[in-house]
Amino acid sequence: MDKRGVADTAKEYSRGIIGGLLFSLPLLYTMEVWWTGFIASPLKLAGFVLFTFLLLLGYNKHAGVRKDISTADLFRESMEEIGLSFVVTFLFLLLINKVGFTMSFREIAGKVIVEAMIVAIGISVGTAQLGEDDRVGNGKKKDEGSTIQMLVLALCGGVLVSSSVAPTDEILIIAIASTPIHLLLMVLLSLVLCALILGYIDFRNTSLEEKPNLQHTLLLVVMSYFSALLVSFIMLWFFGRVTGNSAEIIIAQVIVLAVPAALGASAGRLIIGK
Repeated sequence: MDKRGVADTAKEYSRGIIGGLLFSLPLLYTMEVWWTGFIASPLKLAGFVLFTFLLLLGYNKHAGVRKDISTADLFRESMEEIGLSFVVTFLFLLLINKVGFTMSFREIAGKVIVEAMIVAIGISVGTAQLGEDDRVGNGKKKDEGSTIQMLVLALCGGVLVSSSVAPTDEILIIAIASTPIHLLLMVLLSLVLCALILGYIDFRNTSLEEKPNLQHTLLLVVMSYFSALLVSFIMLWFFGRVTGNSAEIIIAQVIVLAVPAALGASAGRLIIGK
């Protein structure tokens, strides 16, 4: 720990735990997630941990508690968030009797890893966003952010919003029942949601000296929807919704899941970015 003191550190951890539960509590009660943790291969679990760790590095670097964080502290804080997520997840699953000491280590580890990765993102967001904004002083407004920062927020927002429905059978059921017209309308709806949210946020966050830039907004819309599609495919792959299905069904599932993912991706600056 650094020199911020025990009290500040305790408050930061408390905000992180609350944020982790706030964003991930529905998943902690979801049967499909428990089952995925039970059947997922070690390679898939390792890939999910790596993907989450990279998201944490990006979020902590571009939208975290301190903008001037060193590379060493960036890795340390991201590792702390992963570690804290394991503890919180294990204790909560133990509380609701979904892990127990009579289970095999593989079953316990699988369930905890799957749940903990979403909890970790919530912890990172909670640590940065649920406290007072002391990162920018003297009345200075925090900068609007780079393209990389916008992409990181879009990915994190997409994961947080879509993760609660990605493991469910409803995504596959909707995808099978959807015609090409339905899927096209879903794509259009996702793009419209992105445009509305990003247009509104850009207007609210634009200083008086600037005018809303249509080209920049369109770029953010495309980036948000691309992030939503990417997150949707990764989540579907992880929860076993890709293997054994035809390309048409996979594409349909990605489009269906991309609706909530696009909502989270486009609203990332609003819900998890100060």
